Amino acid sequence: MKTFLRVLGVLAGLGLLIVIVVALLTPWMDRWGATDGEIDAAFPGDELLSEPASFVNRAITIDAPPETIYPWIVQLDARKGGWYSYDWLETHLLRCPMTNADRIHPEWQNLQIGDEVYMCPGESGPPPYRVAQIHPNQAIVLGHQENGEWVDLYQFVILPQADGSSRLILRTRTMMTGGLWSVIHPGVFVMERGMLRGIRDRAEATSS
Repeated sequence: MKTFLRVLGVLAGLGLLIVIVVALLTPWMDRWGATDGEIDAAFPGDELLSEPASFVNRAITIDAPPETIYPWIVQLDARKGGWYSYDWLETHLLRCPMTNADRIHPEWQNLQIGDEVYMCPGESGPPPYRVAQIHPNQAIVLGHQENGEWVDLYQFVILPQADGSSRLILRTRTMMTGGLWSVIHPGVFVMERGMLRGIRDRAEATSS
């Protein structure tokens, strides 16, 4: 019995330590790579959910112009180009096997408002996003609706820079917080950072 209680105490201590570490790291994760100006800026799609419960900005510099980056975002979809993140984690941990494209597929470039964008290739994954807005070479806004109202948004925004590079901002606005969302938050950060880097590497390779 004493051994059981000791093990239980160790597990409880580890759990508490994880909670504390995640809480301390969350502000850094929620603005990874983004500048103060980018966080304060208004972007396409903001008006669809003006007062979100959670507001996250992540960003990366890409040594390529917007027109080179944009086609990679257009074909984001587990049933098309994938999500350009970590194949092993997608397949074995998330049980969401997909192939991340390494080239632009012309047949996947006709994205339309209202189209579904899948997170997993099968039917067992989370509900697909719907395309809310398309701004060619500037932004694509995905999201979910409940009762006709947007409850979360996934905004991909490309900002050209004077030196020929671009800033890619991934902004999340959502009403979904607490519970499961708090648990998976660090994992979402890991996968989204991998996706931003995946888009960067592909776009820079195409540009060069």
